[in-house]
Amino acid sequence: MEHHGSDLSERFDESNLKDKIFISAIALFAEYGLAGARMEQIAERAGTTKRMVVYHFKTKENLYLQVLEYVYTMIRRSEKKLNLADMPPVEAMVQLVESTFDYHADHPDFIRIICMENMQRGRFIQQSVLLRDVNRSALTLLEDILRRGQQKRLFNKNVNARDVHRLMSSFSFHYVANSYSFSMLFEENPDATAQRQYYREMAVDVVLRYTCP
Repeated sequence: MEHHGSDLSERFDESNLKDKIFISAIALFAEYGLAGARMEQIAERAGTTKRMVVYHFKTKENLYLQVLEYVYTMIRRSEKKLNLADMPPVEAMVQLVESTFDYHADHPDFIRIICMENMQRGRFIQQSVLLRDVNRSALTLLEDILRRGQQKRLFNKNVNARDVHRLMSSFSFHYVANSYSFSMLFEENPDATAQRQYYREMAVDVVLRYTCP
């Protein structure tokens, strides 16, 4: 499975030094984590000095927290753009699962940063009020889809949004976080495109089997 870095060109002005530092930080925190990434490395990658990194972001910890908040905000923003409230519930669920899988696969650096935060036992997530507010939308979105589907008897009435989110996210997350070890140990098909499509379809099938009566 081949991984590419996240495309940030549409979200940042690469002529802006602060944005360049932030883009650099995303790549280096994804590669080395908070402990391994150094301010000097971030500065060098951004084509500036450590002094300018400190000027814009004060401390490495503060920069890391802002990166973590950004990563989660972008994931939630991508979900909101789907306009799932206008779709029939089963179609909306399929669209959400497919988009979640694709987002994870297309943003490996983002997923690695979340992996690093879990290795730190959620130390910085606990400090952020913003992250709690931002991520609530993930459940609100699913609650609406499930409610509409349950009213039409398309979804099991005992299924809840938290469990569906965990199922959907864990399948997508594993595809990225364990891609190298899983592929090397268990995969025989070298076609990365075919592998991605296969697991994308499996993710949809698993979620529908869980949610539908």
